[in-house]
Amino acid sequence: MKIAVLSRNENLYSTRRLKEAGEARGHEVDIIDTLHCYMDITKSRPAVRYHGKELPYYDAVIPRIGASITFYGTAVVRQFEMMGTFCVNESVAISRSRDKLRALQLLSRKDVGLPRTGFANKPDNIKDLIKNVGGAPVVIKLLEGTQGIGVVLADTDKAAESIIEAFMGLKANILVQEFIEEASGADIRCFVVGSKVVAAMKRQGAEGEFRSNLHRGGTAELIRLTKEERATAVNAAKVMGLNICGVDILQSKNGPVVMEVNSSPGLEGIEVATGKDIGDLIFEFIEANAKPNNTKTKGKG
Repeated sequence: MKIAVLSRNENLYSTRRLKEAGEARGHEVDIIDTLHCYMDITKSRPAVRYHGKELPYYDAVIPRIGASITFYGTAVVRQFEMMGTFCVNESVAISRSRDKLRALQLLSRKDVGLPRTGFANKPDNIKDLIKNVGGAPVVIKLLEGTQGIGVVLADTDKAAESIIEAFMGLKANILVQEFIEEASGADIRCFVVGSKVVAAMKRQGAEGEFRSNLHRGGTAELIRLTKEERATAVNAAKVMGLNICGVDILQSKNGPVVMEVNSSPGLEGIEVATGKDIGDLIFEFIEANAKPNNTKTKGKG
């Protein structure tokens, strides 16, 4: 097959691994810088151009769309969809998962376990918002934050009010969530391919750090999932309409709760922690599903 990986940086571990894994299975894999793609929107013959030339037809596209280029990146993915190319994750599913509020609303509708979450626009709603998620300590998150950036833990109601007022003063959109204390600064990253969790790792935050992101000094180790945790991750991916994603789960006293569904999960941390060849599993999925015009998004909303 002829397959394209949409990535801004060909030297990133995940990008390199995908190219290596695809070529090891006999595929031709091109790495294409998403922001250098431009679209020719023509009746009956949509095309994607790149550095002055029309791109060839690809049997499949693997989008690695960074959060900072979501709007343009999903437009490029959508153009490939219009051309009948199989996209591992479709544009609407990527957009859906990137909107944290929308994602939580959709997951809630499908009865997926979540931390209690509040969202408001006016400062006069702050006290009731904090009360409704259970009171301090609470976690305050920027909707646009990634890799733990824009996530703050407020230990008291007064501190939470001050932080929320400051964010609102900057016209920032924020979520307020209950703090899952029993998670002890750890979460579980479940890597979903198709309808299966193919690998899982437990990430532990650095000492004194409630965020478990590996980018912030966290550590990772292999973990065996419970049946409920596995079902929660698969269901979350299905609700988002994502074929390949990372589902981040906290272990709470009420069962597993989903913190985030990531449409471009990194491969390095989980491959090192689990010893699994995730790249190979992704191409195995592509081989079974890459058919012309197979572009119907699974999720709704």
